[in-house]
Amino acid sequence: MKTAVIAIGGNAILRSGEKPTQENQMRNVAVTCRGLADLIEKGYDIVITHGNGPQVGDILLRNELAKGEIPPMGMDVCDAESQGQIGYMMQQALSSEFLERGMDKVAVSLITQVVVSENDPAFQNPTKPIGKYYTVAEARHLQKEKGWTMVLDKKRGGHRRVVPSPNPIGIVESKPVRRLVFGGEHQAEVVIACGGGGIPVVRRGNRYVGVEAVVDKDLAAAMLATSIKERLFVIATDVENVFLDFGTINQRPFMRSTLSEVKMLHDSGQFPPGSMGPKILAAIRFLQGGGEEVVICATEKLVQALEQGAGTHIYRDDKKA
Repeated sequence: MKTAVIAIGGNAILRSGEKPTQENQMRNVAVTCRGLADLIEKGYDIVITHGNGPQVGDILLRNELAKGEIPPMGMDVCDAESQGQIGYMMQQALSSEFLERGMDKVAVSLITQVVVSENDPAFQNPTKPIGKYYTVAEARHLQKEKGWTMVLDKKRGGHRRVVPSPNPIGIVESKPVRRLVFGGEHQAEVVIACGGGGIPVVRRGNRYVGVEAVVDKDLAAAMLATSIKERLFVIATDVENVFLDFGTINQRPFMRSTLSEVKMLHDSGQFPPGSMGPKILAAIRFLQGGGEEVVICATEKLVQALEQGAGTHIYRDDKKA
């Protein structure tokens, strides 16, 4: 069996500068799902994860606009709403591709909970910006009224709420995901899970409780891949491969490497936190957790990356690069 966990970036759902209309998102998802269907037609059984940044931001904004009439939902419920929204879009687009191609496949979305530690230092140091921009007066009011942590975005000239971004330590629904993706030669399910980093929950006694946080989507995808004992983890993004010395005159493509080399480069600061950093960290954690290979490539080059070697390939140290 050829299997993989594939993390799709937010650009696959909404392009930079586009209005977040249903039509725009459905169109982009349809294009993305054609590429995914090409890969599935090649014999891959896959688990798909996706981003949700603009979508969950819009849900939070609706909360604020309607707060006088409708009680707002917590971050965990908003995460679940965005998972359902994007999951539906991907299910419909993939099912249409399967129907058109005569493929005996069906897309299945799982609302997925990601376990984090209540003692994670991130809860004492919120860093993940979410939602709309506020004036100084609005930010002060929200800090006082809701206890939100607000930060100034100097580039945009406004204040935004920041929430904790704790490390994922487990996936509640990992067993059903594994059963679905490793269902055997004639299994039909294509699984969509851990959307937007999943719904962050902590364990208190014998219960799971949702928390006000956002888990990095690539780290959550790596945790999912590790939890289901997948060997191949693919991060599909808006660039064709990783670059070293990105943005400088010495910029050059980084095509083949091993865990040890990538860890050394990461520790030296080669991959900035705001761009490629989280993806490289996700790759490191997956390989340290028993995975064999990570591929980082452009979303539209998935088949070329897995079948012809395009993109950046990072291997576990005991595998040949």
